[in-house]
Amino acid sequence: MIGAILLLGFVFLMLAGVPIGIAMGVSGTIAVVMTGLEMPWFGLFTVQQNFEAGIGKYPLLALPMFVLVGAAFDRSGVAQRMVNFATAVLGRGPGMLPIVVIVVAMILGGISGSGAALAAAIGSVMVGAMTKAGYPRAFSATVIGSATATDILIPPSLAFVIYSILVPGVSLPELFAAGMVPGVLAGLALIVPAWWISRRHGFGKAESQEPRPPFWKSLREASWGLVTPVLILGGMRAGWFTPTEAAVVAAVYVLGLGLFIHRTIGWRDLYDIFSEAAVVSAVILVILGLAGIFAYCIQTLGIVDPIVAWFSESGWNSLFTLIVVLVVLKLVGMFLDGVSVFMVFLPLLVPLIKLFGWDPVWFGVLVTMVIALGQFTPPLAVNLLVACRLSQVAVEETLPWVGWFFLSFAMAIAAVVCWPGLALWLPKAVGY
Repeated sequence: MIGAILLLGFVFLMLAGVPIGIAMGVSGTIAVVMTGLEMPWFGLFTVQQNFEAGIGKYPLLALPMFVLVGAAFDRSGVAQRMVNFATAVLGRGPGMLPIVVIVVAMILGGISGSGAALAAAIGSVMVGAMTKAGYPRAFSATVIGSATATDILIPPSLAFVIYSILVPGVSLPELFAAGMVPGVLAGLALIVPAWWISRRHGFGKAESQEPRPPFWKSLREASWGLVTPVLILGGMRAGWFTPTEAAVVAAVYVLGLGLFIHRTIGWRDLYDIFSEAAVVSAVILVILGLAGIFAYCIQTLGIVDPIVAWFSESGWNSLFTLIVVLVVLKLVGMFLDGVSVFMVFLPLLVPLIKLFGWDPVWFGVLVTMVIALGQFTPPLAVNLLVACRLSQVAVEETLPWVGWFFLSFAMAIAAVVCWPGLALWLPKAVGY
């Protein structure tokens, strides 16, 4: 009875427009009070304990730093220099600018840590260039929104940080390594429709008339940005610093680039950058704390047990169950952001991971890929919304194009489902 009130109250509050974190906290608190009517203060001390437990985890120290990197990233000047270098390497011609966007998004995914920040940084550079070259603004927004979805797969990734906290026994460095190959695969999957659509519709005919940036000059200017992912990931693998310390290194490095190398960040800009990072970090941490209350109620009320028993008795095999779970997460991800999907569903999914013997690292990559797909799938598509705002188009105008990118990305997810080694090979190769 109380379990039903918990879930129905949560759904009702969300439908009423209450923010998802507040909905989880309020419904969880009501459930705690109903179960603790005979306890002092109705057992409300458990609310405070589980809120603190939800955020009192060492890996979460990395989260504010990664958010700070995202806040400073679009002001550091790295994106423009990386675009020039990618253009110098790939050349000019119809269909090449979209490929430049996707390649740059994959490279900078190792710096930003935030898909929305990456979409803003690349969009501010590329929307005008793509429009001038003859690409429709709606198509440009689709390319930018989908390309920056690879950011949460290629480390550093806030999604992987949260997953490693919520799923016991999963190493964050192992998750980072596991996301590399699927992240590259997802990027290649986006390149195919971007190039094909451009060629089929004759987009970018004016692009070949633009001069090609000089290779060595663009390489010299982009070298500071290119070395960043190597520094962060190589430093973790070499044991120079932990993932949490890597977040600090990334933040200091990106700020240093903007302040001293590219000089695109002034000292007066630091207040706005740190303020933005503090607000965003506080919001995420509050959601995590409130989700801790909700997860505690799910576990103590035994809500998970009937669900696991139902799947166990359904007769479904492991593959079919996995497909069903991923489809459900995808449908939910069309209306909720990625962090919320993790918060609500991972406490329910951990027992299923154990029941069917799924590798938790492989499963984490799959779930993150599904969430990445949701970042450019309307109606709630954070990256696509940012790209549309910069392109000055409505989300509805991207519908003729976004379906092709959706289909190609979904095929990349299917490949990781069929061949788990795509995610698990690199962690084993580097010794995790």
